[in-house]
Amino acid sequence: MPNAAYELLDPRPIRQENPYTFFVPTEEELAEIRPGQSVKLMFRAIPPSDHYGAERMWVQVTSCEADEFIGTLDNDPTDIPGLKDGDIVQFKRHHIIGVIWDDPKHKARFADDLDRWFARCFVDPTVLEGRARVGLLYREAPEHRETDKYPDTGWRIRADVDQLSDEEYNDDTVSYVAIGKVLNRDDSFLHLLDSPIGSAFLRHKGDRFEPTTVEYQDE
Repeated sequence: MPNAAYELLDPRPIRQENPYTFFVPTEEELAEIRPGQSVKLMFRAIPPSDHYGAERMWVQVTSCEADEFIGTLDNDPTDIPGLKDGDIVQFKRHHIIGVIWDDPKHKARFADDLDRWFARCFVDPTVLEGRARVGLLYREAPEHRETDKYPDTGWRIRADVDQLSDEEYNDDTVSYVAIGKVLNRDDSFLHLLDSPIGSAFLRHKGDRFEPTTVEYQDE
């Protein structure tokens, strides 16, 4: 690394902890990267910035050999003194978190699935925070919010009541979030996501869900 003003973050641990909301290129996609393409990396200032944990910036690849890459920074850092647009950056293949594909064939081949995982749902905070498993889920007619980039799935996800304290049980707070954030904590219901509106499932032993009815869901 030619400059001690920053370090590059390894995205693999972040991906492992957040598999449904933090995306990196596939091995197949990484293998197609050639000089001239733009790739995104995560930079962290040394010493750490007071404002940003990391900055995601684009680098134009100038050479690559095996897993070793060299490129030029194609952004102006916000708070990384000593690093500027046009600086040489050395990095490895696993540092790459995004690729710009100009070729329509590559775009189609490596299309992402963000709409599926970032579509919204309502969920109990205890599930979202990893303090309880999903106990009940049911699917209503989705709400339509013009300001949302991603649509409502209609899924309503409740905690396993056996894992809740009395205070948590009586708390009626819900969060409206990407369904991928819920799956990061508990993906035992992944196979149910394509079930139609009106579906409802209750957790039984282990990861087994069985159809049920919910009186207040939309018909």
